[in-house]
Amino acid sequence: CCLPGVCLMLLATCCEDDIVPHVLPFIKEHIKNPDWRYRDAAVMAFGCILEGPEPNQLKPLVIQAMPTLIELMKDPSVVVRDTTAWTVGRICEMLPEAAINDIYLAPLLQCLMEGLGAEPRVATNVCWAFSSLAEAAYEAADVADDQEEPATYCLSSSFELIVQKLLETADRPDGHQNNLRSSAYESLMEIVKNSAKDCYPAVQKTTLVIMERLQQVLQMESHIQSTSDRIQFNDLQSLLCATLQNVLRKVQHQDALQISDVVMASLLRMFQSTAGSGGVQEDALMAVSTLVEVLGGEFLKYMDAFKPFLGIGLKNYAEYQVCLSAVGLVGDLCRALQSNILPFCDEVMQLLLENLGVSGRFPSNSWMHTLPRGVGGPGGQAQDVKIPKQTLKEWLCPCVHPQSDYDMVDYLNELREGCLEAYTGIIQGLKGDQENVHPDVMLVQPRVEFILSYIDHIAGDEDHTDGVVACAAGLIGDLCTAFGKDVLKLVEARPMIHELLTEGRRSKTNKTKTLATWATKELRKLKNQA
Repeated sequence: CCLPGVCLMLLATCCEDDIVPHVLPFIKEHIKNPDWRYRDAAVMAFGCILEGPEPNQLKPLVIQAMPTLIELMKDPSVVVRDTTAWTVGRICEMLPEAAINDIYLAPLLQCLMEGLGAEPRVATNVCWAFSSLAEAAYEAADVADDQEEPATYCLSSSFELIVQKLLETADRPDGHQNNLRSSAYESLMEIVKNSAKDCYPAVQKTTLVIMERLQQVLQMESHIQSTSDRIQFNDLQSLLCATLQNVLRKVQHQDALQISDVVMASLLRMFQSTAGSGGVQEDALMAVSTLVEVLGGEFLKYMDAFKPFLGIGLKNYAEYQVCLSAVGLVGDLCRALQSNILPFCDEVMQLLLENLGVSGRFPSNSWMHTLPRGVGGPGGQAQDVKIPKQTLKEWLCPCVHPQSDYDMVDYLNELREGCLEAYTGIIQGLKGDQENVHPDVMLVQPRVEFILSYIDHIAGDEDHTDGVVACAAGLIGDLCTAFGKDVLKLVEARPMIHELLTEGRRSKTNKTKTLATWATKELRKLKNQA
C-alpha cells in the first residue's frame, strides 16, 4: 500500500483538517481487525494523516491511540509491526508531545528497544523512531538561562540502555539488510547529539566503543577477498567515522586529550588504507576537522604526520567532496592553530592556489577569508603569508561575465559570495583588530577600485541573491573603515552600489539588513567628514 499511502499523505497536506473525519472511521473500524491486511492499512492510514491537519486537533487522537500502537509493535505480522514502527516514528517527529508524555514514554521505550531485535525492516524503522524521539526529548527539556544544554531530560534514565541496544543492532549479522546498520549508527549519532549533561558518562563509554570498533575494522583489511568485501569495509569505516565525529563533539576538552592519540592514529591509518575511496577519505577528513575543533591548539603535535594526507586531499580534484572537505579543514586549522600554522603555510598556500586554477566547481575561496584572520600576529599584525598580487584579480575576472546557462546562476552566486568573503578576510586580517588601522592594509589599496567595480557589476545583475548583497555590504563597510575618503569617491562614481545597499536595508534577512545599514552609515560618515 505504498502508493495509496503517498496519495493519502498528499491529500492530508492539501486538505488539512478536512481529511480527518473521512479517514478516522476507517482507522477505528479496522485497527483491530483479525485480518492483518486491514490492521496494516489502518495503521498506514493513521500515519499518513499526521502531517497536514492542525496538531492540536490530532494530539488527543494520537494520545488515545498510543496504547494500541504499542500493542501493535508486538503484532504477529511483520508487515503490521513494520508499518507501526514507521507510524510511531512519524508521531515522534510530528507530534512528539504524545510520545514523550509521562504515561506512555516508558512502555514506548520498552517496545522500541524490543523492536531493535526484530526483523531488519522493522528494526530500521525503530531506529528512525529513536532518532525523532531523541530530538523531541532534547527540545522539550528545560535549559537554564546560563547553560547551552539541559542538565537532564526524559531519556536520561534509559539513555545508556538505548545506546547499548543501538550498538548491538549495528553489530547484527543481518545489518546489511534494509540499511539496518547505517540506520542504527545514524540513530546513535542523533541520540548522542541530543543528550543531556547527566548522560556524559555514557557518551564517554560510547566513544571508547566506537574507537575499539574502528580499530577492529582497520585490522580486517588484510582479510578482504572481493570487491563486495571492499565495499562493505569502506561503508563501515565511513559509518564509524561519522559516528566518531558526533561523539567527539560531546566530549570535553580534557577527556579528548586523553584519547586523541588513539583517535588520530586510527584516522592516519585509515588515510593510508583508503586512498582509492573518496567517500571514506571525506569522512576521515571531517573526523579530523572535529578533532581539531575539540583540541584547538593542542592539535599542533599531529600536523607533521597529517600534512601529507591533507595535501593528498587538496590535490584530489577528481572527487569534489574530498577536495572541499580538505579546503574546509584548512580553515579549521587556521582558526585552531592561529600563528602556529605559519610553518605549514607555504606548502598549503601553493596547493590552494593551484586549486584556483583548476577548471571545475572547487570553492577554494572558502579558506581565503579564514587564513588571513587566523594567522594574524601580535596586536593584529598580519604575518608574511604571500598571495600573488594578480591571483585574486585573475580568478575573479571570469565571474564578471555570467554564463547564459541559467543552471549556472546558483553556482555563480555561491562563487561570488566566496570571492567577497575572501576580500573581506584579507582586509580584516591586514587591518588588524585594533582601533588604529595597521599599515599592512595598504597592500590592498591598488585593488580597491577593482573590488568596487566587481561589486558594481554584481549590483547590476538581477540574479544576485540576498547572501551576495550581505557579503557585498559587509565588504563595502570594511573598505570604508580601512581606506576612508578614497572609497567614497569610487562609490559615488558607481550609483548601482547605492541601489544595492538600499536593497540590503529593505531585506527581510536580519544579517543583510544590519550589514547594509552599517555600510551606509560608514559612507555617510565619510561624506560628512568631506
